[in-house]
Amino acid sequence: MEYIYERKRATVAELSEVFRVSEATVRRDLKELEEAHRIQRTHGGAIPRERVGFEPSVQEKKDQFAQEKQRIAEKAADLIRDGETILLDSGTTTYQLARLLGRFSRLTVVTNSNHILQELQGMEHLELISTGGMLRRGIESMVGPIAEHTLRMIKVDKTFLGTNALDPEEGISTPHLLEAQVKKAMIRAAKEVILLCDRSKISRVSFAKVAPLSSVDILITDQKAPAEILQRIKEQGVQVIRA
Repeated sequence: MEYIYERKRATVAELSEVFRVSEATVRRDLKELEEAHRIQRTHGGAIPRERVGFEPSVQEKKDQFAQEKQRIAEKAADLIRDGETILLDSGTTTYQLARLLGRFSRLTVVTNSNHILQELQGMEHLELISTGGMLRRGIESMVGPIAEHTLRMIKVDKTFLGTNALDPEEGISTPHLLEAQVKKAMIRAAKEVILLCDRSKISRVSFAKVAPLSSVDILITDQKAPAEILQRIKEQGVQVIRA
């Protein structure tokens, strides 16, 4: 499934060669993945199931590219300094970053993620601030006018932003309009914007545009992100860190 999502499509013959199994085995596996609503079969192969408005739940996303997300989170943690005020967007990569905040002695953490708040509530050395708002069940993020109002009232040292899609021309986008509005407010609230994005999100465009790449200061991605795309991102003034 990861192979299909990375390449946007794959043929039965290609998958048979890559995984060194028979084409009959590939067809059975594709049938099972389609029945599980993971991919969509086509004549002779398969394509990703998702469309521009599709968004998997936190539970569905947490195991996808898990090692890459952990390494990205480690690089992100290296950019944090004691005493700073940081803003954590909702998402599985920012959640991995939240789990590393125990190494700091004093931080103020603002987030719209219910999942992150639950993770951090036992860390008494952190000052936690919730944006409030309408909870998106399954995604575990808080959105809407209350969250946006809170974000308009504050200024943070760094925003660590997640995304569903990143394209050199189209910028950052997400499947949900209210989520896009909250992300925009997070960008405006920050002195520095750091985007955490594994390779599966690169060269994708989703339903609701968040911001152009010029709004991002630093992109942290994984080692297998396509070099030619990262070069085009660098040319727009974004510092790229590969984890």
